[in-house]
Amino acid sequence: MTMVRDAAQRWLTVVGIGEDGVAGLGDEAKRAILAASHVFGGKRHLALAAELIRGAARPWPTPFDSEMRDVVALHGENVCVLASGDPFLYGVGVTLARAVPPTEMRVLPAPSSFSLAASRLGWALQDSETISLHGHAIDLIRPFLHHGARIIALTSDGEAPAQIAALIADSGFGASRLTVLEALGGDSERIRTARANSFGLENINPLNVLALEIESGPQARVLPLASGLADDLFEHDGQITKREIRAVTLSTLAPRRGELLWDIGGGSGSISIEWMLCHPSLRAIAIEHNAERAERIARNATNCGVPGLTVVSSAAPEALAGLPTPDVVFIGGGGSEPGVFDAAIAALRPGGRLIANAVTLEMEALLLARHAALGGELLRLQVSRAAPVGSMTGWRPAMPVTQWSWVKP
Repeated sequence: MTMVRDAAQRWLTVVGIGEDGVAGLGDEAKRAILAASHVFGGKRHLALAAELIRGAARPWPTPFDSEMRDVVALHGENVCVLASGDPFLYGVGVTLARAVPPTEMRVLPAPSSFSLAASRLGWALQDSETISLHGHAIDLIRPFLHHGARIIALTSDGEAPAQIAALIADSGFGASRLTVLEALGGDSERIRTARANSFGLENINPLNVLALEIESGPQARVLPLASGLADDLFEHDGQITKREIRAVTLSTLAPRRGELLWDIGGGSGSISIEWMLCHPSLRAIAIEHNAERAERIARNATNCGVPGLTVVSSAAPEALAGLPTPDVVFIGGGGSEPGVFDAAIAALRPGGRLIANAVTLEMEALLLARHAALGGELLRLQVSRAAPVGSMTGWRPAMPVTQWSWVKP
């Protein structure tokens, strides 16, 4: 289907504006602001473009209306929205596009903060990690902390650079070089650099971008890119899917973009945490009836850079009622409780996947019965580790794991 972009239909113009204000705008953007009967934007944006605004200046309401009711109510009029830099890179353009069809919108972007930062540093943007920490937990940066990595991060305020410096120094990356780029493109632009372990920059402009050149120390807490993180990266009481079994289990879970996982019997949270580490679009809910373990899951999620993991501290199957429909269910503990399997299968969407691991004979018997009734695949996993045997070394087998995987028709 061909998308027709008739200029007459495009009643809304979205203009990207930088800290250089009117001076950085092209002629088309200037004409759009001058001609608009209503100009929306943050107070800072409206002030930057004030000399061009002839219509009504409309600052965004507080709290921010994500449904854009005030803009949509002016459908058909000549409306302009001012946005920071590139409106479709962590910007208001994304929000507008949910309410206004793109055929009715004209977008005139300016360079993004990422582009400006890369140009000041001489970095290849395509080879740099980029992340928005604006309004988000700074722990999201943890998966990016690898020796030699270059990271450009949008921050929330003037306090964030020092907080991020402390986080990475505490994680064993104290020698990392941090560059704070303030008010890029404006008269107040300033660029300063410090090491994470000696960060002492003060009076940082709230409008800043942080660039990081990561250097790891001998005790750096690196989260490897492969599945099957080392067990000691997780706080646990022994209730954890061990590294090798976890790697195979993640392969069987086969995460796909945007999917939601239910991790029933979360234990340490290692399965749901590694699931979320596979891609930022992945979501997970860990269900754990033991309150102490549930708190531990939340700590592990934060320390592994996925603070968005939802933890439900309650017992299945009752805890499952009312939760969002899962795409995938993993049962690693509590599966022998009456009703858990039936509730999980009923909740799973058609085409969804269920994977369950058993180490006890009782749980294994349940998996064998489900396999006999529903089909699917059975797998037996056995891992042995070298250990001392007197003055010599021998293999000590861990408890075998039976795994059942099934796709709901």
